[in-house]
Order: sequence, then structure tokens, then C-alpha cells
Amino acid sequence: MRLPSLPALSVLLAALLSAGSAVIAQTQQAPPKGAKSEDIRAQLAAKLPGAKPEDVRPSAIPGMYEIALGSSIGYISADGKYLISGDLYEIASKNNLTENRRTESRVKLMASLKDSDMIVFSPVTPPKHIITVFTDVDCAYCRKLHSEIGELNKLGIRVRYAAYPRGGPGTESWSKYEAVWCSKDRRDALTHAKMGENVKTAKCATPVAAQYQMGEDMGVRGTPAIYMSSGEYVSGYLPAQQLAQYLDEATAPAANAPVVKPQGKTGG
Repeated sequence: MRLPSLPALSVLLAALLSAGSAVIAQTQQAPPKGAKSEDIRAQLAAKLPGAKPEDVRPSAIPGMYEIALGSSIGYISADGKYLISGDLYEIASKNNLTENRRTESRVKLMASLKDSDMIVFSPVTPPKHIITVFTDVDCAYCRKLHSEIGELNKLGIRVRYAAYPRGGPGTESWSKYEAVWCSKDRRDALTHAKMGENVKTAKCATPVAAQYQMGEDMGVRGTPAIYMSSGEYVSGYLPAQQLAQYLDEATAPAANAPVVKPQGKTGG
């Protein structure tokens, strides 16, 4: 599980390790016998940088609590002594409980993304599928995906682009996406930028920083990062036909036929 920046479980763990013996001693105190779950959650949250009581809840394992910071999920013992980063599976059902929780968190995060704050390419007819793609102007596979935007639309896929310049603030890719956003025709500007052309515009207020942070909270590992409306992380670049086929199968799976997630490509 990739842990994003602040607030993050990796930072949380580093804070606990460097906090000194006083804090470590506090985390090792067991909760009073018979303590209520909500009290334990509040006590644990108070010891975890950036966490709130609502971010902590009982897990499927007795004595362990689940922490959700964005779509980063971890597990902490009720006495605060142990922190686990990893996926939790239910053996009987082969269900990935951690991924289910990540998906739930992503849906909540994406609910705050408005079409007016993104660059959207829609089919002429009502879409069969809607995907949200965190993209970088210079990423080779982002460009490959965008080169098939017409075909994606013809296949009934609505593409909502959110900004995720991989290098972060102050980089050339960041400035390029801001220039795209400040253009009169953002869709046309994005297409030209992804073809390697320079886009020059006056500066304006942009959602780039907010969307980049959301990408961090969503656990974006590389670009293009594709998410379904259900919150499921699809993968990186997939050819248009393959992506459409997977979306069809994932939203209407045949009985007794497992849906195999294809491996996409990111970066470049």
C-alpha cells in the first residue's frame, strides 16, 4: 500500500518512533478494562498525527482498530502498541477488506470533485461509463491514453481529467497544467500540451494544488491513475478497447465468472 503525504500513516509511524519515550510510554498503556469503543477510538486518534476519532473504527480482528487517512488504511492495536500497514483478507470469502475500505474512501473523496473543476471529454450520447483520470501533461502513457480520447468517447466512456503533475509544485509539468487550465479552451489546450506543444496564457487561479493533494490522499502511485465511479482503481494506461471491455465486465459481471483486472502502464 502506497502511503501518501500528510496526513499519512508513514508520517504517523515516523512521528511515533521519533517522539521520545514519553509518547511511546503513553501509546503502550492498555485501555481501561471495559472501556467503550468510542472512548478507545478517541484515545487512539489523539495519539495519531492528523487523525480524528471518526477515522478510527473497530476492524474485523478483535482488539485491532482500523485507521483511514484518505484512502490509506492501516491497523492499530487497542493498546496503541502496534501499527500494521498491509491488506487484510477474509479467508472464507477471499475478500480484501482493506481494498473495500479504500474504495469506500475514494468514493467520498471523488464526491468533492466537480466537473467544473476538471477537464472533461464526453460522448455525444449518454455515457455508459465515467472514469476519473489523474493525469500529468508530460507522462508518456498519459499522452497515449489521451491520443485515444476520441475512441474512448465513441465507446461510451466519459473521461474526467484531474491534475496530478507527478513532480509536484514548482515543476515544469505543474506550470504546464496551470497554463492549460488558464486557457480559454481547456480541452483543446490539454490536447496540444499532451502533444508536446507549448501553451502560453496569463496566470489565473487553478485547482491544480487541490487536485494534486487529492491524488495523494487517493493513493495515486503513477499516472495515468484511472478510477471508476465505484471508487475502484482500474490501473494505468490500457488500450481503449481493453479498457471498455473491463469496464463492461466490472459493472455487469457474469455469474460465477471472476473479473480479471488488467495490468495497465504508468509513468514514462
